[in-house]
Amino acid sequence: MKNRIAIIALSFIVPAAGAFAVSPAYAQTSASGATATTQAAPMTKEQKKAARKQARAKKNAELKKLEDAGYNPSRGNDPDYPQNLQNAQKKAGIGGSAAQ
Repeated sequence: MKNRIAIIALSFIVPAAGAFAVSPAYAQTSASGATATTQAAPMTKEQKKAARKQARAKKNAELKKLEDAGYNPSRGNDPDYPQNLQNAQKKAGIGGSAAQ
């Protein structure tokens, strides 16, 4: 009786273990050599800091242009908010108006 239970248990365990032994083939693995060479190396801390600084300078320059064109971002609860911003973008020549 014990042998019979052991054989039945093994008949369930062996196919299940065999399913995990074979690694599945994914489409991504066939081209992994090509993608590994095209991916950029991770950015260093200094590179990330420089990128943040550059993005902040770009954002501040754009905001300065909008303020010079008449947009005031500090006005809270502005009933004409989207129109004021769009007018300033047109005046400053900054493309940011979305088609609605």
